[in-house]
Amino acid sequence: MKYLSLIAATMLAAGPALADDQSADDVGWHIVMTVNAGMEDAVLPLLDQMVSATKANEPGALTYDYMGAGDQVHIVERYADNAAAMTHMGNFGANFAEKFLQTFSVNSVAVYGPAGDDLKAVLEPFAPAYMARLSGYTR
Repeated sequence: MKYLSLIAATMLAAGPALADDQSADDVGWHIVMTVNAGMEDAVLPLLDQMVSATKANEPGALTYDYMGAGDQVHIVERYADNAAAMTHMGNFGANFAEKFLQTFSVNSVAVYGPAGDDLKAVLEPFAPAYMARLSGYTR
């Protein structure tokens, strides 16, 4: 039992293991959405515009992926830190939010990492679940 306590204390003191390209400041989310009826043809052109703009203008956007099947679309996004996530939200709000919310209904949002109060305020309308890192790695 003494050794288990020592191992547990060492693991807690070390914190979660992070990959070389990952930091404790990373903030990301997973969003589950449904394509709104009649908006099917708008999905790919909108996503292509959003991906292109994010890739060109947001160096702090580390992962920006959309996956889908039928009328279900999932987003996985990861940002270098809260400031990069807020930059994205500003660009999204100014350029894409209206068309995005016409095209999709957001079903759930899970936020990963240390989201700041400013980011939490922006995401509040979607009632996100905030998840702290417990363990894992990224290669």
